[in-house]
Amino acid sequence: MKYIQNEFENTYEEKKSKFIAFLMPYNKFDEVMQNLKDKHPKARHFVYAYRYLNEFDQIVENCSDDGEPRGTSGKPSLAVLSGAEIVNTAVIIVRYFGGVKLGTGGLVRAYSSSVNEVINISEFYEYKKLIEKELFCEYSELSKLEYLLKEEKINIRSKDFSTNITLTIELTSEEWEELLRKLPINIKT
Repeated sequence: MKYIQNEFENTYEEKKSKFIAFLMPYNKFDEVMQNLKDKHPKARHFVYAYRYLNEFDQIVENCSDDGEPRGTSGKPSLAVLSGAEIVNTAVIIVRYFGGVKLGTGGLVRAYSSSVNEVINISEFYEYKKLIEKELFCEYSELSKLEYLLKEEKINIRSKDFSTNITLTIELTSEEWEELLRKLPINIKT
């Protein structure tokens, strides 16, 4: 599975109709939808599809045809996201009608192509299930520990400085097991 961290945009034209596809992280969906409706008041349709993982690691999917004939726009857009194994991502396709009716098959092809083209220009990251762990160390050990975490490409979420230092880190279960083997003996978990 893969996901994006930034927003991407691509315009696809079919028989004078314009399909502007916006691919974004799922958590920005509502904000981007409102901005697009404000920015494109003359657009005919705002078709969308999204897939995200809920707290139980189940994939939640939804889509909308937004006035297009049923099953001709939202479902094909969702099928493209699903086929590309994309999660935690949403796509909104803004359509400007060009005066020529595309028919149901034409709409399915146009919306699918629009989503495929924006996917082709997007930058993806491999999805990993992350867990949070804490490490405890003395002040004198901090720089060595930070160096090790940087070498292992492990993200430090926060640092708490009190009597000792508490680092909250974010990593996969496999990375945690590997890190435990490499940690100096005086670093507590």
